[in-house]
Amino acid sequence: MLANLSLSVKTPLRIAALVIMTAVLVTAVLVAREREELRRDLVSHSGNVARVLTKTLIEPMAHDDAWRAFEIINTPFRPNPDLEDKQVAEIVLVLDTGRRIYVSTNPRSYPMLGDPVRIDPDFAVVQRASADLATSEPSALVSPASSRMYMVAPILSDGVRLGTLVMGYSPSVFNRRFQRLIQQAAEVTLLVIAVLVPGGWYFGRRIAKPLIELSGAMEKVGPQVPAHLDYVPPRGRDEIGRLGTEFERMVQELRRKEALERRMIASDRLAAIGRLTAGIAHEINNPLGGMLNAISTYRRHGPDDPMAAKTLSLIERGLLQIKETVGALLVEAKVESHPLTRQDVEDTHLLVLPDAEAKDARFEWSNELDGPLSLPSTLTRQILINLLLNAVQAARPGGFVSCTTGLRDGCLQIRVANDGAPIPADKLQYLFEPFSVLSGDGHGLGLWVTYQIVHQLGGRIDVRSDNNETVFSVLLPLNEEKCHDPAEAVPG
Repeated sequence: MLANLSLSVKTPLRIAALVIMTAVLVTAVLVAREREELRRDLVSHSGNVARVLTKTLIEPMAHDDAWRAFEIINTPFRPNPDLEDKQVAEIVLVLDTGRRIYVSTNPRSYPMLGDPVRIDPDFAVVQRASADLATSEPSALVSPASSRMYMVAPILSDGVRLGTLVMGYSPSVFNRRFQRLIQQAAEVTLLVIAVLVPGGWYFGRRIAKPLIELSGAMEKVGPQVPAHLDYVPPRGRDEIGRLGTEFERMVQELRRKEALERRMIASDRLAAIGRLTAGIAHEINNPLGGMLNAISTYRRHGPDDPMAAKTLSLIERGLLQIKETVGALLVEAKVESHPLTRQDVEDTHLLVLPDAEAKDARFEWSNELDGPLSLPSTLTRQILINLLLNAVQAARPGGFVSCTTGLRDGCLQIRVANDGAPIPADKLQYLFEPFSVLSGDGHGLGLWVTYQIVHQLGGRIDVRSDNNETVFSVLLPLNEEKCHDPAEAVPG
């Protein structure tokens, strides 16, 4: 959700969030430190009180004067408005050597000679600590159950232990001061936020304003660049200023490019008609050349030879091939024809063989097909003829051309190779585009027509070219469930 907000809102929000997080973090650190100071203050204060009381209680406990002891422990903790904010003990006990209550500030709840643990199980922690107390200094304890703090101090006279002083502090005594501290800290934090957030919001919008204006100007640049853009790049040589300047320069370059493209389109339209006409004538000449070779064969063998009837059939198929070539150039639907047979593939061998012999090229041929295949024979023959004629034309004098056809994983595989010069890497990506010419011969429509037919049949065509050979591989699916992946049907 935040990613879709405008920078005019997003930047101030982030600055405000940073200010709030900083203020809260600083306040939390200060409150934690102050809490620790309060705890140390409570321990120090109660320790000082315990030291005074233990020294004062020595005489009455030595003379077994319980009433005097009771007066002593009650005197510091009588209600006093001036001591409201001080750390006042909730309960004070004096235990004898048998760990029974000698006197307490609350005799009703903690009577004399009573067991403090039975009265309040919280005192079990105190009893264990007092038994292990090996020093005359007071010791602070915290009960895990009630969070009450106890200050425990031995009452010693000439090294003899007369009893134990226990002072219990309720957590509320500490919490009241801590809550006031939290309240004061929260008020200061809110004041800081109230001052800094508006300032951060203002400066955040100022920071985002140049980028927002630049984004608005960029949105106006679509397929066509507007004649006028109401955008003034920011002054200065910082990153935003340089970005605005470069954008303005880019817009000017796009306008010059559009003007140049309009002039080029006007001049290329007439030239394209001429190239297209020449290209169509080139493609039609391929099957016409095969028919001329067939007529020549007919003249050599005469009308009574069995080869004559076969030659007449080739002439008929050649005429159909002309029709299919024009259909492929116009990107028409598939032309109806009979399923591909082994003889259809052999016919292409017979048609191209004279061209290979004229170039003195070794023609390696392998046809592994047996029965008919569910592929249109006319379109498949067009693929074979185009690839073979290109291979013969590209082969070195005295070199080789090879063609292998067979089945692989439910597909018809055609592999045509030659030993001609390798295709440059920078031309491979444009190899199947119309009018892409690799040499001085031809008009660059043969491979484009081949690719259109392969794509129309749901297949794929790949090319590999190195110093040893150039190989064109075609896969045509016999079943739509196999060997058909539109994402892979990409040239190259």
